[in-house]
Amino acid sequence: MSASPFDVPLPPAASAAGFFRASRREALAGIGASLIAAPAFAQTRAIDPAPFRTPHKLGRLILAKSEDASAFDSQFVDAPLVFRGPDRFYMAYYGFDGTGYQTGLAESDDLINWRKRGIILARDPSSPITRYNVAMSSILREPDLHSRGRPIKVGGRYVASWNAYPKPGMEEGPAVIGLAWSDDLIRWRRDPEPILRPEDGAPWEHAGLYKSFLTRDGDTYYLFYNAKTHDMPWLEQIGVATSRDLRKWTRHPGNPLVKVGEPGSNDARFAANPYVLRYRGLWAMYYYGYTSRRGARDLLAIGRDPFHFEKVAEPMIDRGPPGTVDETNAHKPSVIWHDGALYHFYCAVSGQYPNETRGISVARSTPW
Repeated sequence: MSASPFDVPLPPAASAAGFFRASRREALAGIGASLIAAPAFAQTRAIDPAPFRTPHKLGRLILAKSEDASAFDSQFVDAPLVFRGPDRFYMAYYGFDGTGYQTGLAESDDLINWRKRGIILARDPSSPITRYNVAMSSILREPDLHSRGRPIKVGGRYVASWNAYPKPGMEEGPAVIGLAWSDDLIRWRRDPEPILRPEDGAPWEHAGLYKSFLTRDGDTYYLFYNAKTHDMPWLEQIGVATSRDLRKWTRHPGNPLVKVGEPGSNDARFAANPYVLRYRGLWAMYYYGYTSRRGARDLLAIGRDPFHFEKVAEPMIDRGPPGTVDETNAHKPSVIWHDGALYHFYCAVSGQYPNETRGISVARSTPW
């Protein structure tokens, strides 16, 4: 069998230079901690955010909900996941139809103009786990910031992580995380059993597991994920689990790695949706922060290993002014390098729930 253009070797291991109800959408509409970090990191190496910045917004939606009331994405689209295919770009995304999430696919030749292809990971009415929801969170890909962003095969197949909520509606109930497999990036088969359940973790994750990001360094897989507490209002923070075989996973004892910030900070309630790449021996975690008064924006934390991160103060993408497509929230990052520029895809929200407009937009490191 001929080699796939996706079947690429991994680089060597990087050196260590390096009063709402249970709905996030309603929480994010309500706009009106220090980290566990290596003490020497801040003292020995200042963080320069310049390589990670994407300040130039396109200023419009590139993917929006379907006009077909019966479509899986008839109410909104959310949470982009962009990667490079053999001859074009793909975007996996969440579609919501009022019952729950399913995962769709769009394709593009230029990262700006996108065509929808349909569902690639569908709910299964016969499954107690994915009866109402299944949302693809990440696909194992080349890990470097300036790599082409191609998926990597494991045992001859591509692997993705997903999360699923047990009840109908918007993220209702304690979600779990599992894996899915594909030969062609279009047709996916879900493992029947999750790899992480909230009840098996610590109290900071007992109320449910959200979006995850799967990556590999050497012979170890890392699954970064955010989870929520039972507090009201609840908090979301980011932790990591590791595995050598993608079957047995061990939560890191230092979790959560990225905690919520102090009151008034950009991530005072949520530190969520990790997207982790590597750059010159460092681990770069894009994530979004949320606070009830200030909305959501994409942020950055840097680590010289996968277990200790220091937050960067400035947002990587901030909310826009009134009248823009992201006036309410600019969050849920997905990043890819192309033609000398870093493209940063995100969920753009304007208006106020329940009359908000939610879709996908993009910014990049160079002007348009």
